[in-house]
Amino acid sequence: MTARLSAWILCACIAVSTAVESAELSVTITDLRSQEGDVHIAIYDNPAGFPKGDGMREEIQSPVNNGRALAIFKGLAPGQYAIATFHDENDNDEFDQGFLGIPLEDFAFSSGAKAFFGPPSFKDAAFSLNGDTSLTISLGN
Repeated sequence: MTARLSAWILCACIAVSTAVESAELSVTITDLRSQEGDVHIAIYDNPAGFPKGDGMREEIQSPVNNGRALAIFKGLAPGQYAIATFHDENDNDEFDQGFLGIPLEDFAFSSGAKAFFGPPSFKDAAFSLNGDTSLTISLGN
């Protein structure tokens, strides 16, 4: 009986030690220029997909409340992530662009990464997630 109990405890310890911890990421978007529409907040974990619409891990659309929007991403494994966000003021679920792709709606990226003739690289926007984390991203120009 003691051998079985020891084997069970050993198996339980291995299962616990190999379990992937998950984290929660709270993202607050600030400095919105209007209360109109909503804010799209997308999280990426793959550099090849950043910041493409079909490359995101998850997207949350958040209403504007007192010049801010909030998204909470749950169940994230530790690792490198990047955020791309835009204020969809006309609520058409698209990132509106004008002539030559010039953005017509405010946008921003995590880690203060800036767009210059195109979006920043995943590396420039990346941050490490090792546990529950809060980020604030300003859409103010």
